[in-house]
Amino acid sequence: MRESVRVFFATSSRVLWVLLAAITLFFTLIIYPNLSVTKFSYNVGDIAEKNIKAPRDFFIQDDAATESSRKLAIRSVLPVYDHNTEMVVRQVAHVRSAFSTFRTVLTQPPVPPPPQPALDRGLESSLAATPLDEVWLRKQEFEDKMGIEVSRGAFQVLETHLFSKTIENLICRIYAEIVTNGVVANKALLLRQGDRGITLRTLDGKEESIAKNLKAYYGLEQAQTMVRIVADPLFKQEAVDVDYTALNLIVDFAQRMLRPNITVNGSETEIRARRFAEEVKPVLFKVKVGEMILREGERVTELQLVKLRELQIQTQNRHIFSRSIGAAMITAFFILIAFLVHFHPRNEGIEDRNKNMFFLATVLITFLLVAKVSLSVPGVIGATVEFDIQETSVYFGMPVAAGAMTVCLFMGLDAALFFSIVFAALVTLVFSNQFTLFIYIFLSSSMAAFWLKNCRERKVFIKAGAKLGLFNVALAAGVMAYANDVSVEICLWSAFFAFTGGLASGIVTAGIAPLLEMLFDYTTDIKLLELANLDQPILRRLMIEAPGTYNHSVIVGTLADAVASEIGANPLLARVCGYYHDIGKIEKAQYFIENQTDGKNRHDKLAPSMSALILTGHVKSGIEIARQYRLGQTIMDTIQQHHGTSLIEFFYEKAKAQKEDSEETVNADNFRYPGPKPQTVEAAIVMISDVLEAATRALDNPTPARIQGLVQNLINKIFVSGQLDYSEITLKDLHNMAKRFNVVLSGINHHRIKYPEKSGNGQRAKNGDSNRQSSGEAYGSSGRDTGERDSHLKRLGIT
Repeated sequence: MRESVRVFFATSSRVLWVLLAAITLFFTLIIYPNLSVTKFSYNVGDIAEKNIKAPRDFFIQDDAATESSRKLAIRSVLPVYDHNTEMVVRQVAHVRSAFSTFRTVLTQPPVPPPPQPALDRGLESSLAATPLDEVWLRKQEFEDKMGIEVSRGAFQVLETHLFSKTIENLICRIYAEIVTNGVVANKALLLRQGDRGITLRTLDGKEESIAKNLKAYYGLEQAQTMVRIVADPLFKQEAVDVDYTALNLIVDFAQRMLRPNITVNGSETEIRARRFAEEVKPVLFKVKVGEMILREGERVTELQLVKLRELQIQTQNRHIFSRSIGAAMITAFFILIAFLVHFHPRNEGIEDRNKNMFFLATVLITFLLVAKVSLSVPGVIGATVEFDIQETSVYFGMPVAAGAMTVCLFMGLDAALFFSIVFAALVTLVFSNQFTLFIYIFLSSSMAAFWLKNCRERKVFIKAGAKLGLFNVALAAGVMAYANDVSVEICLWSAFFAFTGGLASGIVTAGIAPLLEMLFDYTTDIKLLELANLDQPILRRLMIEAPGTYNHSVIVGTLADAVASEIGANPLLARVCGYYHDIGKIEKAQYFIENQTDGKNRHDKLAPSMSALILTGHVKSGIEIARQYRLGQTIMDTIQQHHGTSLIEFFYEKAKAQKEDSEETVNADNFRYPGPKPQTVEAAIVMISDVLEAATRALDNPTPARIQGLVQNLINKIFVSGQLDYSEITLKDLHNMAKRFNVVLSGINHHRIKYPEKSGNGQRAKNGDSNRQSSGEAYGSSGRDTGERDSHLKRLGIT
């Protein structure tokens, strides 16, 4: 149950409407808390203190009786099933058309070839197309008309019998008799209706009837069994000239042509049930004017309490109710327009969108509560201090700008600006429509988000809070001047609270950011910087257990960082994703070439399909390890997407080579990564960096020209294969990425100068440099210890 609720809130598009309704209701209750709950003086069993009479006539609905009547009405509705009466006629016509067409083809004379030169006329007779050839060329046409696939063997049988009219008639008669009786998709569901029956109507809805004998209809499997039963007597009467093989073919065709022609129409059934329920009138009873509702000294009964509550509901203050409706509509319009203008057009999945909306709703509700609590702060301060402090000055101290700072930290500056507009408007309604307060909160929140947009360190919160405090001081002065409420005392108190509010906003944001990051599984730049530390436990484990993969991942991270900076992507995210994209190889490190130090390839003894399973398995293992180490959803997505749906060509070609002599075909899908394709620019960058880093290692002489050609070919191959379709990378980006890859890969694979060595007779080696010191002399060692030193070092590092 809990898992189904989680899936609903994560994937359902209706969640957005639920959130809108919840925020609207919550905000309405904040403005008018007296409407949130209607309190009554009495409970069932209490003693009435005075008489209460009805001041006017009013009706009371008996909810229990009304609901009972509606349930009875719903249960009386019979399930509606659609009966496709045209299916038999249509399918029989297709069968007869198919057989008739191919019988005609077989009776046609051969088609002569086009005129040939005189020298080639002797070959005309051999080039003539026979009717048999045309039959086989049009086999797909026969299958399309029949609506089923026909094997070569079955088609050969039909050809042998010249698409016999007898076979055609038997197929049509058997099929028509079964389907005319009625075939349902789920007979067990049908039989649950028992003796009630069902409403059977035609597809056009013009005719319908009540069917009671539900056992007469066939289920799909039962109908296939009935084909043989119906066919046996027909075979004895009419299939004298048809052999046993053709009889089996007739049964097979009839069975595979069967489709349910009686299907349940759930939507129509639900519509009828809803209509019947709506037609049930509420069960009411009337309370007349002057009727005694409560009598002094009597115990309050449940019925008396219902009457009292209904009286209070119907006589409540209509002015307050209308204002509540107005506030709810304003709130709904603000949130709805902000969503449609900014959040709806964004390219994100339903699950990400729902998570973001839950996050925004949480922040909005939290800081609306902060604003609501702040309403009572001036009274508390006035009761505890001797100074006369104006309410507006105290309001400047609200740390409500922390809401926009929090949104900017997790969703970016654009989202924070839209949040600031909506939040400022709603807070203004809470504070009795003070326009100056709207200006103050909106501008303060906007600047707070701006100063936090590139937050990568914890101290940035305090710096942004201090800057915001100084900005709030100037902004508060402007607001007070606009309100024509200027005095030295008011300005000093306003400046004090304004600066305090700005600094407190930074501190509050720093405090709640880790909690929200963990609660909503966001990955901020601060967390990415922590993960970029190569001393992380999973990276140290990768370095020890799979050193080749570790080295490869570090280089991929470096490449991704450089390329992401070139095209305006997030270089920090790209680098961290590059570090962690292959952590799944830890599980089977020795099955990956970069970790095979003993010269033995373990895949030599495995089937190609098994090797492909091992290679693709590192993606799933990587996701599980990332979840175990809480690396965040962003990195998990990149791990899952960094190979896309690409083909493992080596083992695919190897499998094809092994099965060249057999008739079996190799399914390319068994040699593909499960995907999905990269959904973000950073994931696409990691994919390309991964491919290029591995490919450049295989170059014998990695000159800049060869690297440039390799980069161009591989990026083109990835692009043409469609792996970048969902990553929003443009052709201009690919061009700039290729240039940056060329520079970085050429730097990584640059040539090194060989150090000169001395030969045994004291002369310089052939490739030596007379101006360069030998490796032995580089450390200032004397010649007398050469032999001893060589005896100690020449086996260094050899196991």
